[in-house]
Amino acid sequence: MQVGVAYSEAGQQIWMTIEVPDESTVHQAIDRSGILKSFPTIDLQTQKVGVFGRLVKLDAALRPGDRVEIYRAITCDPQTVPRRDGEGDDEE
Repeated sequence: MQVGVAYSEAGQQIWMTIEVPDESTVHQAIDRSGILKSFPTIDLQTQKVGVFGRLVKLDAALRPGDRVEIYRAITCDPQTVPRRDGEGDDEE
């Protein structure tokens, strides 16, 4: 069966369609995709995974056409985030 595997990090993203045996799990699809070699910073012990935006465990069974997503922590640089304390407001 065909499934997709997607991952994104700053400045780089990948989405691939791969063939996996029937009754494959999320973890097996990730392994088969080779994405862990392309992105060695992925840590499946700490990062969450999902299928079509719904969190699942690594041992979750896949269905044909599923899209496996590997999520990364969202970080923001305080130097680039606008302040929300009213500084710079022109309203009087």
